[in-house]
Amino acid sequence: MNRLEKKYRKEIVPEMKKTLGFANDFEVPRILKVVVNVGIGKLAREEKNQESVKTTLRRITGQEPLLTKAKKSISNFKVRRGMVVGACVTLRRARMYDFLDKLVHATLPRVRDFRGLDTKNLDGHGNLNIGFKEHTVFPEVKSDEIETIHGLEVAIVTNAKTDEVAQALFERLGFPFKKT
Repeated sequence: MNRLEKKYRKEIVPEMKKTLGFANDFEVPRILKVVVNVGIGKLAREEKNQESVKTTLRRITGQEPLLTKAKKSISNFKVRRGMVVGACVTLRRARMYDFLDKLVHATLPRVRDFRGLDTKNLDGHGNLNIGFKEHTVFPEVKSDEIETIHGLEVAIVTNAKTDEVAQALFERLGFPFKKT
């Protein structure tokens, strides 16, 4: 069992039951999955760039990424139906907790001019979305092997009913939010 998962089960669940008034352990919100997504965009034209994005995602998450394809053609964006437009990885269970632990303790502190996560990143349903302009902040990415810099998005899905409860969960897990 991962360090973050142990902390959740041993410390966070009892604390949230007491402070937020949940009747049992199953009412306490938990993280269901983490989705890491990269939009390839202009890079999609070359096969080399697609492989670079796949390698980066594989290295960051420890799991094989799925290439996403365009559902319909859009001439203004020079996108044809069936063209590869992105790559994504869905993490659950042990890999999810490993990734979140690394995200909180290694990646977020490496972001330049980071002042904390904004509460606007919560989507109204208890999910947190974090965007990174550069993939180089992840410790697995070696700066001498980078061919192209691309951004990525991390969506953390919970079963919390409100943003306030979800924010309480994320703060207890160690996510740094801006002080308001």
